Amino acid sequence: MQFKIKSIESRFFKKVREKGLDDLNQRVVYLIAQGGEPCRDVLRRAKKGEKLILASYCPFKRSGPYKEYGPIFVLEEENKKNLIYNELPLSKNLNQDYLKNNFVLRAYNKEEIIVDAKVVEEENSLDVLYGFLKNKEIDFILARFTAYGCYALRIEKD
Repeated sequence: MQFKIKSIESRFFKKVREKGLDDLNQRVVYLIAQGGEPCRDVLRRAKKGEKLILASYCPFKRSGPYKEYGPIFVLEEENKKNLIYNELPLSKNLNQDYLKNNFVLRAYNKEEIIVDAKVVEEENSLDVLYGFLKNKEIDFILARFTAYGCYALRIEKD
């Protein structure tokens, strides 16, 4: 089964970059990268010295008990790089190590209720992802980083 990584809506990037506000209407935080921060807009780790924005983001469309916001890093300046949205940005796939080592995959139904979740290692992440995608009850999957809980990406069936 094919999948696609859902891109973040341009309205979010415009709001954080131009108004300095995130999805909770809080002021964003401007940082200089130490190197290794996961940049959601370009699906790669930050390079030391890059200008970053840290903001809260919500990948959910409905209100409910599982609706949550998560911190994300984005580059302060827009980057028009062509991204690959039909492969997980793993070090073994794209040599980007955006989703390196281990991360969490959470599967949700159309009502945005969690159906299943697993902590995965990079080596077994595709097996778990495809298992979730085969389940007809599952509508989308969210990936989050294990230690800090930052939002990584939303995966939908293609």
